[in-house]
Amino acid sequence: MMNEFDELLTALGSAGGDRAILDDPETAHLVVIGKRIVSSRSLPGLDVEAAETEGGVRLKILLREGVHLTTPVHTCFGVVHSRGDQHIEIEVTLEPDSSARFIAHCLFPNAEHVRHSMDATVEIGAGATLGYQERHYHGPHGGIEVMPKATVRIGSGGRYTSDFTLTDGRVGSLDIDYEVDAAADAVVELTARVFGHGNDEIRIRERVVLGGQNARGIIKTRIAVEDDSLAEITGITEGNAAGARGHVDCMEIIRGQAVAKAIPIVSVTHPQAKVTHEAAIGSVDKHQLETLMAHGLSPEEAVDVIVKGMLG
Repeated sequence: MMNEFDELLTALGSAGGDRAILDDPETAHLVVIGKRIVSSRSLPGLDVEAAETEGGVRLKILLREGVHLTTPVHTCFGVVHSRGDQHIEIEVTLEPDSSARFIAHCLFPNAEHVRHSMDATVEIGAGATLGYQERHYHGPHGGIEVMPKATVRIGSGGRYTSDFTLTDGRVGSLDIDYEVDAAADAVVELTARVFGHGNDEIRIRERVVLGGQNARGIIKTRIAVEDDSLAEITGITEGNAAGARGHVDCMEIIRGQAVAKAIPIVSVTHPQAKVTHEAAIGSVDKHQLETLMAHGLSPEEAVDVIVKGMLG
């Protein structure tokens, strides 16, 4: 019989992760199961403080000025039992002229009554770069609530990219709330890909404030919903300085009795700023469907190919 750690690592493999990374002395990592820190490793220039709390874990991560990590930092959060709560508090600071990439796997393979929440604050110094990839796997039951909340501030010339993916297993209830403030010449890219089934509920609210001169931002969401699932996507971009450029791009595919809503909000308060948006909601493209079926795929197989292609 597998213990919790082995079970989480098995789920990590199912989500596309590589458990061998945890044994690599050149790779920083952190593994949290429920409310316990079970494995961690830091590197020179990367300071990690981790403490267990009553509700979960509190983390402070500091990347020193001028440090450029060549390998991604891997984090793994999960609950392997069918019931449980996990709350993660994260404070991330990148000092000026530093760079790092984080890959986070959030794993809940047996979730029937699980609640996972995160409160994050991220400070990216001048000229610093942070890339963040988050991959979720929730298992087949749909009995999970996921509520990530983040506030990000990017210093002048800094860069922040975020890529959230939940396309395998059931979503359950997902409620994302991100706020990003970009200073002069900063760049922000937010991407989310989610596939809802059954009675899953997907709510995403992302707000980008381009407050500095020549700041750039894009919010990109790709959502598919089927059966009786629901998606409500709100993308907000504000252009508040000369040369600021922003774009909101939302695409949603619906099947069955699913319901999808897209709410792009753009605001410009400076005459030399520009923000655009586009939103598309609909069924699978008929021409694409016919082309795939002409190559021998069944209608169901063709739809799956189109949806997975959109979700990347």
